[in-house]
Amino acid sequence: MQLVVQGHPTYCYTGGKELDRRKPTAVFIHGVLNDHSVWILQSRWFANHGWNVLALDLPGHCRSAGPPPASVEDAADFVLALLDAAGIPQAALIGHSFGSLIALEAAARAPERVTHLAMVGTAYPMTVSPMLLESSLDDPQRAIGMVNVFSHAMLAPPPSTLGPGTWLYGDSRALMRRVLASNRESNVFHIGFKACNDYSNGEAAIAAVRCPILFLLGDADQMTPPRATRKLIDKAQNGRVVTVPAGHSLMREAPEETLSALAAFLQPPN
Repeated sequence: MQLVVQGHPTYCYTGGKELDRRKPTAVFIHGVLNDHSVWILQSRWFANHGWNVLALDLPGHCRSAGPPPASVEDAADFVLALLDAAGIPQAALIGHSFGSLIALEAAARAPERVTHLAMVGTAYPMTVSPMLLESSLDDPQRAIGMVNVFSHAMLAPPPSTLGPGTWLYGDSRALMRRVLASNRESNVFHIGFKACNDYSNGEAAIAAVRCPILFLLGDADQMTPPRATRKLIDKAQNGRVVTVPAGHSLMREAPEETLSALAAFLQPPN
């Protein structure tokens, strides 16, 4: 589905369903150098179990136009504007990595509009190493290779991931290269990494959130290790922690466990 958000066309995957404003809505927000497709299993399940689904491409990424958000705050404003454009008064926000910070900031800015906050593969501060920041700018193909080594905990995924014989590293690298190539005017890789690294409002934001919060973490995550989430967990007023056997790419390394945790948290309607 296409929406016009902040003056630019924005793509949202809906799981093949029409938007029904009588249903609850779940918004899925991807991380750096990803797009809506990283949520394909989880978003499609919710779309077929009583939810509206808006799995978005962030501005400047793949099917969405506009300048890529240069900060978490800018991206949070975009998500709230997306809800306005869709005519959705309230929604559950589910974000991965960079997307988790975006969801957090949006929930803090408009707590009355967010029913649930799920932070997947998150950390605060979400520090990016100087080497990766520099490589994402000067040698993004090399940085893509490094990120994929750090983001995965296994060489061979379970069959339910994308089918027997699927190579997670190769699939993820192909996606990241495609997303990078989708914007010839801006380096969405470096812009996204810098936004993560620069975000400094996490503790204040988590204290302002009023809805239930899920911290969904990978036990072997090297990009956002579980211990790096402690500041947010300690300040969350209504939080729960679920850890699954995965690295940073939880949705693909542990798809069923990730879906089960999200389904239990959001408690799909009857």
